[in-house]
Amino acid sequence: QVHLVESGGGLVQAGASLELTCELSGRTHSSWGVGWFRQSPGNEREFVAAIRYSGLTTYYATFARGRFTISRDNAKNTVYLQMGGLKPEDTAVYYCAAGYTVVVFTTPEQYDYWGQGTQVTVSS
Repeated sequence: QVHLVESGGGLVQAGASLELTCELSGRTHSSWGVGWFRQSPGNEREFVAAIRYSGLTTYYATFARGRFTISRDNAKNTVYLQMGGLKPEDTAVYYCAAGYTVVVFTTPEQYDYWGQGTQVTVSS
């Protein structure tokens, strides 16, 4: 069993920055990939960013590219999502997910484990 715990969400004004943290524990696999997704009321869960175990390969949704940065510290089993230039439309619950055999990092079904989510609210 693998547990993921997100933190770092909150209420901020437009233009602010936030850093989300995803801590993994339990039977973590040596080659797992991690992704961030978000979901707002009435909308489907959408891909935000993902990172391979090596940390050398990252993936971003179009809206995230240039504003968000995903990184990881494997020694700490932690993945980060640095978000800048936040907009009201970024308001959502942000989830991290981990998978042993992720091929298509943008697809939620590829991931095996999910955290409980952290709320990000951006006021205008």
